[in-house]
Amino acid sequence: MQLGCFTCLENEGLMRLPIGESDFKAVIDQKYNFVDKTLFIKDVIEEAAKVILITRPRRFGKTFNLSMLQYFFAKDVNSIPTQGLFDGLKISRESVYEEYQGQYPVISLSFKDVKENNFASAYDKIYEIIMNLYDGFSYLQESEFLTEFQKSSFSRVLTGKANQAQLENALQTLTKCLFFHHRQQPIVLIDEYDTPIHAGYLNGFYDEIIKFLRSFFSAGLKDNTLLHKAVLTGILRVSRESLFSGVNHLDVFSVLSPRYSSYFGFTETEVTDLLKQAKMEDKLPQVKDWYNGYHIGESTLYNPWSIINFIQKEGVFDLYWVNTSDNDLIKTLIASSGFLFKDAFEGLFQGSFLERRLDENIVFSSLQKKNETAVWSLFLMTGYLTALSHEKTERGTFGTLAIPNKEVKALFRIIIEEWFSRDYGLDWYDQFLNALLTGNIEKFSSELKKIMEHTVSVHDTGGSPEAFYHGLMIGLTASLHASPFYDTRSNRESGSGRYDYAIISRDDQKLSILMEFKQVKEMGDKVLSELKMTDLLKKTAEAALDQISQKSYCAEIEQRGLTRVLKIGLAFSGKKFCLLHTLL
Repeated sequence: MQLGCFTCLENEGLMRLPIGESDFKAVIDQKYNFVDKTLFIKDVIEEAAKVILITRPRRFGKTFNLSMLQYFFAKDVNSIPTQGLFDGLKISRESVYEEYQGQYPVISLSFKDVKENNFASAYDKIYEIIMNLYDGFSYLQESEFLTEFQKSSFSRVLTGKANQAQLENALQTLTKCLFFHHRQQPIVLIDEYDTPIHAGYLNGFYDEIIKFLRSFFSAGLKDNTLLHKAVLTGILRVSRESLFSGVNHLDVFSVLSPRYSSYFGFTETEVTDLLKQAKMEDKLPQVKDWYNGYHIGESTLYNPWSIINFIQKEGVFDLYWVNTSDNDLIKTLIASSGFLFKDAFEGLFQGSFLERRLDENIVFSSLQKKNETAVWSLFLMTGYLTALSHEKTERGTFGTLAIPNKEVKALFRIIIEEWFSRDYGLDWYDQFLNALLTGNIEKFSSELKKIMEHTVSVHDTGGSPEAFYHGLMIGLTASLHASPFYDTRSNRESGSGRYDYAIISRDDQKLSILMEFKQVKEMGDKVLSELKMTDLLKKTAEAALDQISQKSYCAEIEQRGLTRVLKIGLAFSGKKFCLLHTLL
């Protein structure tokens, strides 16, 4: 039975959702409810490119769709026939069904578990994966259609006796053996091809793993006339120069590509059908706020992992997708970028958009150099940002970026909280923030002093010192950016000027806070004594506090009918600061 695009498999009234199950046959056999995306198979068949790379964020259906391709094209999987698995599904009504179903030998492997911390361990893990792959075709050792040399090459890999050069040729070797045995070009499916590369970047063996995988893919996919088609999936499109230089018939379909866009993630129609089946259609507006907002190609999609977990948990809104990974790469980039992107992130938190140059090819060396285009592109490709629109020009690709939904916004808040609390713990962070919000300035100033002395380097404040301190305070209060109790504002017009930073309460029982930051003016080469520096910091903080009153910066807060306002003037010089305040 089908509800629109949603396959119920005779379970009307009872929903069994395949949470954590990515094997297509298991979903069919156990009569799970699932969204029918089988027309993806037809599009792959009709694709002109011989090698297809599709990149999507994690948990967007990549593994399940590759499993679906395997069961469609292969005559049997693990010695179990595939005939009949697609009966009643959309693909069964297409003309390609009879012609292609069960007609190809299929090579299917996944690198999803290659997350080692050094190259030797990653190499061993990949070797183990390939040996297990070969074991599924052990019958080739007895094939009358293979030469002794081909059998010997196959056996060396299967028994773990191959050297690195022979392992790099393992994909090519297997395609040859399968072709000559079956007299049919094989199909290659590779899931999460880029997971070893992420591990290499994070753990310092990037160059070694790139060199190995470049040889592996080049041998197996480049000008391989014995290959019918290859489909690879991953999160990132690693630049052709880094990895796919030898594969000249490769087409890549990223989150900016319209082709295949509706097959990874749930459409509005599909989510509506799911919620109707679950009798939760009244929650659609909230579900949209929490889990929708991914603009992929020409489609606006929901996060599929979050949707099925939301339904399974009987309508509880929670952070489902963001808790499926340790987010190491994103955390590393945010932490290492420091306050470089503080203005942009602050704007994104408040719901504004960001116009940036984008690059669909990720060059990891550019991430190490904190290249702005590379960093924003990575946030986009991994699903932490979405492109509301994009345009390709002679100067490059430019996109309008935004945080897709509440779930991802909450993740950013958590990451930034962890970033600032990593040296002191979350309990400390909560106390620090509470001191500010309750007007306990003595406590707040004391804790801020610890941060300035132990976390901030004098080198951090180079370039634009006032902007650095501004960004520091925005980061320290990151958990408020998506708070239901406060609005945060930065560099906003109010009164007769622009204030630096405001935390505006939505309840007059709580304090609203307005901050002005000033850097102590340079004194040439003159080194000030401790006493004179203290005096200068105090005078500068007084000037900051006076500016709040003189320019009526509190006007925006007062217009909201709020009367409890804490005004703070902060003067900085390197690690030293002076904080003065008044309470209305």
